[in-house]
Amino acid sequence: MGKNRLEAFSDGVIAIIITIMVLELKVPHGESIDTLAPLIPVFLSYVLSFIYVGIYWNNHHHMLHASHKVTGAILWANLHLLFWLSMFPFATGWMGENHFAATPSALYGFVLLMAAIAYWLLQQRIIAAEGPGSLLKQAVGGDWKGKMSPVIYAIAIPIAFWSQWVSMGLYVLVALVWLVPDRRIEHVLAGKET
Repeated sequence: MGKNRLEAFSDGVIAIIITIMVLELKVPHGESIDTLAPLIPVFLSYVLSFIYVGIYWNNHHHMLHASHKVTGAILWANLHLLFWLSMFPFATGWMGENHFAATPSALYGFVLLMAAIAYWLLQQRIIAAEGPGSLLKQAVGGDWKGKMSPVIYAIAIPIAFWSQWVSMGLYVLVALVWLVPDRRIEHVLAGKET
């Protein structure tokens, strides 16, 4: 089975997720700059989630570029990932509307954790389908970012009940680590083409 439908469907779902998140940004009533102040937490949570969705979309694109076929297990693993990504608008909205309160911040971390696990499972399904010489397996290597992220999320979730700002700082830290360009897959694919 080819991967084009999987890519197109995933891109469509991710586009809808971003659209839903931006629609949660409500226009304030009033014309003064002061009317924007209550929206700052909502906007900041949107920015963080937009970055996370962008990171997932970018890495998903690269991961599928390194694969050649799609199995039923890959389709289900991809749906699992898309499910957790589709929870971003709810978790983002609840956290922003409640000004980063402990429980919404912990739930946000839980959604991040589950998305990271789902991404890892998808990656493993693709590697298994491609076999021992998988380009993706060569590219991810030790995958320190992929191993570090869920650990930090798991630490940040309970910390949210002690200090949601420390918890948020950890979520931002992971996003920053992933924002640094990761060219592992591109390098492996470039080496294969020469």
